Order: sequence, then structure tokens, then C-alpha cells
Amino acid sequence: MSDLQKLHTKLCRELAQSEYAANVHTWREAKRLGTTPPAEALRAISEHARDQRPRFEALMSRGNQTADVKVGHSVGEIFSTVRHVLFDRLIDSERSYRGTLLGLHRGVDIVRLLREVSCREGDSYLMRFCDEWLLERLCLLEQAEQALAFFAEEPSRALASGFGGTLQASR
Repeated sequence: MSDLQKLHTKLCRELAQSEYAANVHTWREAKRLGTTPPAEALRAISEHARDQRPRFEALMSRGNQTADVKVGHSVGEIFSTVRHVLFDRLIDSERSYRGTLLGLHRGVDIVRLLREVSCREGDSYLMRFCDEWLLERLCLLEQAEQALAFFAEEPSRALASGFGGTLQASR
């Protein structure tokens, strides 16, 4: 297996992990935020991730990478569960939202690099998937970034922790 093929496999596994989080974690975060602009933006991203999963899995089955995708999903599930059960309950909603955006940017970077790898491998199907994915996800991510303004408008909601209270500034 060439280094390019190894990179391809690694990126597909990472994308499966990232998309698991983009589906599940954004939905959980949206539930936490209720009926707010940030929540609506995250729900749209969750829906996009859920809608793209069958197509991505079909592309991976062509190259016998189904096991890699399953490993990526499993790792994503573990990280997402730990984050949900522990970390998101301890930090305020605004910081958790920004952390979610960072994870979504990581997914964009993975797809950009995977696109370049697929181009060099001559995989036009995966390249097209990446192009279409990026077109839609970048638009959705921009909407989620614009929704950050909500936290400036509602600072008490921004400071609410996952336990429903507000965090006190450290002294």
C-alpha cells in the first residue's frame, strides 16, 4: 500500500469519526440550546451529516473500507459520549458551541485534504462527493458562525452551564 493510499484510508476513518460527531453531537448541542438561532444552525448540520452518511458509506464499500468507517464511527461515538456526559455539562453553552464549531472545521479540513488525495488517485466519484459536501457544509458552517451573535444578545444564556446554572467567574 502506497503512502497516498495510507493517507486516503486514514482520512476516511477520520471523516467517519468527524461525521459521527457532526450528526450526533450537533443534535445534542442543539437540544441543549433549545429554539435558538445557534440550535437551528446545528440541527441543519446534523441533518446534512445524517443525509451524507449513506453516500459516504457506499463510496467506502467500493474500496473495501467499510471496516475503517466502522472504526471511525466507533471512535466518534466514544468521544462524543464522553464529551456529552462529562465536558459539555461542565462548561458554559457558548464555549461548548464554539468547541462544536472547531470540530466542524476539522471535518472541513479532512474533506479538503481527502479531495486532494482522491484527485491524485483519480477517484472522480470521491472527488465529486467531497466537492458537493464542501459546498453545502461550508454554507451551513457559515450560518452556524453567524449564529454566534446570539450569545452576545443573550449573555445569561451564553454563561449557562450544562447543569442549567450559570458559571461563576474564577477569582
